[in-house]
Amino acid sequence: MSKSNALRQQILALVQEYYEAEHSRTPFSPGESIVPVSGRMFDAAEMVNLVDSSLEFWLTTGRYAEQFEREFAQWMGVRHAILCNSGSSANLLALSALTSPKLSERQLLPGDEVITVAAGFPTTVNPIVQNHLTPVFLDIELGTYNVNVELLEAAVSPRTKAIMIAHTLGNPFNLDAVLEVANKHNLWLIEDNCDAVGATYNGRLTGSFGHLSTVSFYPAHHITMGEGGCVLTRHSQLKKLVESFRDWGRDCWCDPGVANTCGTRFGWQLGDLPEGYDHKYIYSHIGYNLKMTDMQAAVGVAQLEKLPKFIEIRKRNWQLLHDGLKPYEEFFILPQPTPNSDPSWFGFLLSVRPEAPFSRNELVQFLEANQVATRLLFSGNITRQPAYQNVHYRVVGDLTQTDLVMNHTFWIGVYPRITPEMIDYVLTVFAQFLEKIKVR
Repeated sequence: MSKSNALRQQILALVQEYYEAEHSRTPFSPGESIVPVSGRMFDAAEMVNLVDSSLEFWLTTGRYAEQFEREFAQWMGVRHAILCNSGSSANLLALSALTSPKLSERQLLPGDEVITVAAGFPTTVNPIVQNHLTPVFLDIELGTYNVNVELLEAAVSPRTKAIMIAHTLGNPFNLDAVLEVANKHNLWLIEDNCDAVGATYNGRLTGSFGHLSTVSFYPAHHITMGEGGCVLTRHSQLKKLVESFRDWGRDCWCDPGVANTCGTRFGWQLGDLPEGYDHKYIYSHIGYNLKMTDMQAAVGVAQLEKLPKFIEIRKRNWQLLHDGLKPYEEFFILPQPTPNSDPSWFGFLLSVRPEAPFSRNELVQFLEANQVATRLLFSGNITRQPAYQNVHYRVVGDLTQTDLVMNHTFWIGVYPRITPEMIDYVLTVFAQFLEKIKVR
């Protein structure tokens, strides 16, 4: 063994020891320890991979990224996984790819419409606006908190070209209904699968149905790389387009550090460039640099091995909360899985009934004061957010349920570091709050 390899093994062994010394868990103390909504779940394997990658000092996409893309695509049941620097970037890349002139008559053009929902995360909608397209907002249904599919057909106009919606907090939307409309009208389908990795619909993983789908690896999500995201597709042409937009808009498909994959690097003539212009510097799209570092991917490789267990614990925690809060249905609209689905829960959504003798804000403040962290359903009604006041959009029907969510809905955590002991404490805090309500 060379001296450098011997040193490397010593360093990685010390990293293992460091993890045990620095990151051992502290006992849960009810009322003092926070029950978070989300967070990192890792052990020494992630830290060892991270340091191993850093020792190579290959600072951009490298061997760990290639390994993750290959293994994650296989896990998801798709042909291609394209890593990028965030789930929001993944959404931007997926939609931007559909604006490519290389798609001929299926290219999305400024003013074309994309069907989505108003109750969701802003970066599901932002790529529509940023590409000078028109969002068409639909309402959701309570319980599943997914798109009201009865509105889909009415939402389609001659300018409608795509559907881009998320599986809300890990609960799949009605893919049968969405695909029926998409196929009937020849629409692109982008699944925002950022909150739903591991969810299935009719036994098939979400994220494998659309022409494109997206995943986030932010610490709140099912697996993490710190920052990071991914675009998934079965279609080789779409893979090349996503990679082009991710990699500065270049026409060349050589990996970084590689030249002349096509064998005709100086044999191209595109645009008004002179014949023979270096293909590595020909740009066919208005692109970005949204690549991931190999150090992030190294963390993801270790995380991927734990994903099935993470999903199992999320489902367990969700069920414990559902069973524990079911006696209080007179006050709450409890979440429910979409028919034909097996969700991979991101959080536990709860709506305070409008007729309840307390408000969401009262309950949330009580939970937070007792160390139970809460979050709202992201933007609520995005059309009411200040950033969208001057955005051109269309609404089909009304947004009654979306407004109800904005005013009455919140969620609490189910992520894998939450233990049954923590769940018991959360349910105790709910019981204490409701007991106070009864006597006031």
